[in-house]
Amino acid sequence: MPNTYTELLRTTVGTATSSVTLSLSGISGYTDLVLVTSAKNNTGAQYRLQLSFNGDRGTSIYSATKLTGNGSTATSSRVSNATYGAILIGTIGSTNFDTVITHIMNYSNTTTNKTVLSRGNETAAEVNAEVGLWRSTAAITSLTLDLEGGINFAVGSTFSLYGIANADQGAAKATGGIITEDSQYWYHTFGASGAFIPKQSLTCDVLVVAGGGGGGSLDGGGGGAGGLTYYASQSLTATSYNITVGAGGTGATTSAATQGVNSQFAALTASVGGGLGGAFNGTSTAGGIGGSGGGGGYNNDSGGIGTFGQGNNGGSGAVVPSVKAAGGGGGGFGATGTSATSSAASNGGIGSSTYSSWLSATTLGVSGYIAAGGGGGGDNRGTTAGTGGTGGGGNGSVSATATAGQVNTGSGGGGGGFNGSTQNGGAGGSGVVIVRYAK
Repeated sequence: MPNTYTELLRTTVGTATSSVTLSLSGISGYTDLVLVTSAKNNTGAQYRLQLSFNGDRGTSIYSATKLTGNGSTATSSRVSNATYGAILIGTIGSTNFDTVITHIMNYSNTTTNKTVLSRGNETAAEVNAEVGLWRSTAAITSLTLDLEGGINFAVGSTFSLYGIANADQGAAKATGGIITEDSQYWYHTFGASGAFIPKQSLTCDVLVVAGGGGGGSLDGGGGGAGGLTYYASQSLTATSYNITVGAGGTGATTSAATQGVNSQFAALTASVGGGLGGAFNGTSTAGGIGGSGGGGGYNNDSGGIGTFGQGNNGGSGAVVPSVKAAGGGGGGFGATGTSATSSAASNGGIGSSTYSSWLSATTLGVSGYIAAGGGGGGDNRGTTAGTGGTGGGGNGSVSATATAGQVNTGSGGGGGGFNGSTQNGGAGGSGVVIVRYAK
């Protein structure tokens, strides 16, 4: 549990004075204040201790209700619209240093009036409890204490001010997702759709990655990476923000592959799902458009086009001399998918390493990369398969079902090959949404 009760200021009277002012300049991060007064006067009588705020001593917007006991009798009193312009928080005598403890709630709030709770004792005289009200919605920036009648505080009187923070200060300031941290930030990782709910107003950075595209079959192209978008310094309030995490596209079997599904944070522009890998399913097909484009199927089919700012294009499939064939690599956020040759399917485009610190803190990605393209599929009659781009892209295959894109990287699936029968493409990796904010 972090320390929630911190001394902020301490003033000791060195020369008799009629008032003491405590400035709150530069103080923040606390909800309430606690003022501990240990004081006496040097007149030989009892005087009431008075508290006012922001230098407005004398206005009639203060009220107080008081309970007093002296060991034999108890009394109560109430003052509304105090003409002396302060809250009565206790009584100070002249023989001993009398203690008064005053709680000031929500001192920096700008929508409510300020409430004060106080309790104190004057040695051998009385104990008292008071509740006061300052009918102002202004944030409190200074406190002034004085004694009625302008009587001086005696030398040695002390005034200590403490701040009270939320009990969860130092802990995450929002709920939702899997919560991790590093030395500077809190991270909320959503591997599936959910809600991000701040406990207070926050400024957040948001990383949104859509689902990767599925890889094509029969010397098919690799799937394109899901679109990656980054939103800096988003001003969020204490409300619920819906998060959609897109699934990866399906790899091609007897049917065509499918595009990855979009991901989105609240009303921000969606990240576009990765393009599907081209395939031969009756006819040879081009790679699909998407966040990054899918690789083209064999027979020189073109790669799909990526979405500007979210990814890159896919590579084209190979021209077929005789019976050799190869699929193109899917595009990744960091690079386009390469184009196949007559002897080799092409590799998927590399992902992004820009957010490696995010990935390290959340244990995601591959080698600090995310959102890579899938490798193209090859043919056992003379072409080799491509590899997925660094960041989670699935590898293409020749004689087996291609590898899927890694989960929660938005990477494309590998293209399926051919070894006498059609091999299926790999599924795209699901997307992810990460929200971070400073500690």
